[in-house]
Amino acid sequence: MAALHSVDGVEDDSGETGLILSNSSTGDTKRPQFGTRFLTDPRQVFQHNAWDNVEWTDEQEEAAKKKVLENSQPLPPEKQEEYDSRANEYWNDFYTIHENRFFKDRHWLFTEFPELAPQCSLNHESHPGVSGMDDSLQDGVDQKQCRGFDKCDFPGSSAIYRILEVGCGVGNTVFPILKTNNDPGLFVYCCDFSSTAVELVKANPEYNSERCFAFVHDLSDVEANYPVPEGTLDVIVLIFVLSALQPNRMQASISRLARLLKPGGMMLLRDYGRYDMAQLRFKRGRCLSDNFYVRGDGTRVYFFTQDELHELFAKGGLEKVQNLVDRRLQVNRGKQLTMYRVWIQCKYRKAS
Repeated sequence: MAALHSVDGVEDDSGETGLILSNSSTGDTKRPQFGTRFLTDPRQVFQHNAWDNVEWTDEQEEAAKKKVLENSQPLPPEKQEEYDSRANEYWNDFYTIHENRFFKDRHWLFTEFPELAPQCSLNHESHPGVSGMDDSLQDGVDQKQCRGFDKCDFPGSSAIYRILEVGCGVGNTVFPILKTNNDPGLFVYCCDFSSTAVELVKANPEYNSERCFAFVHDLSDVEANYPVPEGTLDVIVLIFVLSALQPNRMQASISRLARLLKPGGMMLLRDYGRYDMAQLRFKRGRCLSDNFYVRGDGTRVYFFTQDELHELFAKGGLEKVQNLVDRRLQVNRGKQLTMYRVWIQCKYRKAS
């Protein structure tokens, strides 16, 4: 479900690094910039494809607010229900049409989220050899956590570091992780709302069932089971996926995911920020509710503030490590267009 839609030939999910950070009322301090390309002379705007650290003027922000307000009349309830009930159909259609040709692999993830990189945490000295573990105890997975599982016999049960990506699409995050990190102690789970997307992941020649388990899952269905016990995941990744949910289902979904994390486990998120170019381009007749829209292909998207995301994670029992805004100016030099992007990046930890 974590599909990104392109606008004027530029992917919403930027392959470039360089976070441009601003503080919110949640009390962040700026960290060192990855990006070093700053636009000091507006006449040079078309010299590069993207510029870092693009601060908005008060006039620009007011214009964005006005644009959103003008096009915020919600569709009738019956139309909203139609888009909700047919959500699976729309996502399957999306992947049937585009298959694996739409997105690039997200190698930028290892810069923004070093928790996914090989050197991050596979510390074998701190874990007993998995082959020598008692059958009833593997990597701290006790019988209470294994309720509903046969002797803790689940995919990746012998791994010492487990990553779950929710909304994996066709694997543009999963496969870079597997290719970059060949440690036998790593196991990656990935799921998507779209059965078509999951089948494309499994059909990829780089899919290895000994290191990865792909499955169909509806994030908003908090009663549905995951293939792992609670308290067994080190990292959960949400890349442009939470925004596809109905806003009133987001809290329960985050709280459910948080229960899957080990103490000290991390939830990593990157998603659309308020007044991103994609939001400003929605016309009348596309609004479902405040800051929640339906695209022309029937898929839906929400645009967050930092505080909204902080509240979701905090209510899910997670502690803030990072909550930052990425503001970039992307340029289509061929069409002489400028595009202002706003993304939010978060890291939240389960208390040890």
